Amino acid sequence: MKQGAKIYLDYAATTPIDKKVLKAMAPYFSEKYGNPTSIHSWGQEAQTAIDKAREQVAKFLNCKSSEIVFTGSASESDNFAIRGLLKALKRCKRAGEKIHIITSQIEHKAVLETCYDLEKENVKITYLPVGNDGIINLDDLKAEIIPETDLVSIMYVNNETGAIQPIQKIGRLLEEINKNKEHRIFFHTDAVQAANWLNCDVVEKLGVDLFTLSGHKIYGPKGIGVLYIRQGTPISSMITGGDQEWGLRAGTGNVAAIAGLGFALEQIKIQDTRYKIQTEKLRDKLVKGVLTKVSESQLNGPEKPKERAPHIANFSFRGVEGESLVISLDQEGIGASTGSACTSRALLPSHVLMAMGLSELQAHSSLRVSLGKYTTTREIDYFLKVLWTVVERLRKISGR
Repeated sequence: MKQGAKIYLDYAATTPIDKKVLKAMAPYFSEKYGNPTSIHSWGQEAQTAIDKAREQVAKFLNCKSSEIVFTGSASESDNFAIRGLLKALKRCKRAGEKIHIITSQIEHKAVLETCYDLEKENVKITYLPVGNDGIINLDDLKAEIIPETDLVSIMYVNNETGAIQPIQKIGRLLEEINKNKEHRIFFHTDAVQAANWLNCDVVEKLGVDLFTLSGHKIYGPKGIGVLYIRQGTPISSMITGGDQEWGLRAGTGNVAAIAGLGFALEQIKIQDTRYKIQTEKLRDKLVKGVLTKVSESQLNGPEKPKERAPHIANFSFRGVEGESLVISLDQEGIGASTGSACTSRALLPSHVLMAMGLSELQAHSSLRVSLGKYTTTREIDYFLKVLWTVVERLRKISGR
């Protein structure tokens, strides 16, 4: 690597916008600037772009375009899925009838913080544990389902460890339970980290009712998200003031971002499968290299590669503080993280790693390395070389 070269290994936090995506967005910043709700030609031109993007998203998910709602972010989509469903269900509940949600201890904070807040409103929340591999047990889920259960919300891929949750099996389980249940249990998944890598067919493959996506995790723009809402799923608007997005989310559509997200998903649909295979090889090289070269290091998450998304690897290094490691790597031109970008400024240990049974000290010594389509073999080699040097230096400073 050239001296002064910068290596980005934090693709799980955000991805650089693809040049083709940016080109698809460009006209809607200046030339085609109409408000999509206007009936004149400028407005209809913008609305056509939104309609096209909605079709692109629907094709990616194998659903109807009428089941797609654009939001301002994945966090908003998660909030909308949970709060919007519960708001609609409350209108159908009898006086005193309880609402019950099942989620997991390793969800993104957009789900967890929403659930914590709902507990203050007397909503019963069950937080499923995970094993040392970071994956929930289906038997645990079955055991927690009660007559009052209304919603199960389990993420598709964990954003810190890359652990793949058994979404398809959960979908089949709930389908069977719903056949004999008085009222339906709805199923939501946050699939932000899955879109680039895993099958996202919401109908034939996953069997979900609500599905969250984000633009900036798939080489699209920031500030745009998607919520798939299965036809017939009760949901109420959380943002009022207009009839945009089927009357479910008021606000002038972010036309450029919507067009970019649709185009980005279309690129995933047509991308060469060699991209995924190459990323898996690089991840495996990374994992082997870290565990071989750096003493007293451990991989956090599933041991089996097939149970992990191709782009994420999480490690702990004894005697090293994670924040210091990230800063030291940054000084060497390498971008990585200690975990979720949404909590990277917090000094608390990772709730995901703690749920997996790691000690507070181990969780504080973690590093998440995430790969993307611009990652090269040379970059991984350089990272491994620098990592060993940095870890050894930090251990000497700490007195180990």
